Amino acid sequence: MADVDATDARLLLALGEDPRASVMALSQRLSLARNTVQARLTRLESNGVLAPFDRRVRPEALGYRLGAYVTVQVVQRSLAEVSRGLADIPEVLEVTGLSGVADLLVHVVARDADDLWRISEQLLAIPGVQRIDTALALRRFVDHRMGPLLESAAGEG
Repeated sequence: MADVDATDARLLLALGEDPRASVMALSQRLSLARNTVQARLTRLESNGVLAPFDRRVRPEALGYRLGAYVTVQVVQRSLAEVSRGLADIPEVLEVTGLSGVADLLVHVVARDADDLWRISEQLLAIPGVQRIDTALALRRFVDHRMGPLLESAAGEG
């Protein structure tokens, strides 16, 4: 992944404020040439700096009103197989490797408590999963954000 410079950060901040802005509107707003904006957007996209669009979709809009974080302990040397098994479960939104007692932190969504039970059973059925612990997400106090980091990178913070 390429590093983001101050101009890239300013461009990303402008996109954050108006995701539908045209290249021309962005170039005028940032006082950059249209070709410069287009080239930077293309580079940022091709280098994986921009997350996929589906990250903006809220699970609640699809009927998944219950969120949970599941820590997973994995049999040694089974991490790759367990990760593939987790990726096969649609309600698994994100999987992060951890240090410490738990090996993985899995963000899941469910329609209700019964649905979460079903998903938990699926997690436990993956070969290599030793144990899971589930914590319900009750309320999000700080939503996923990048603005403060981008402002700092742009020299605005």
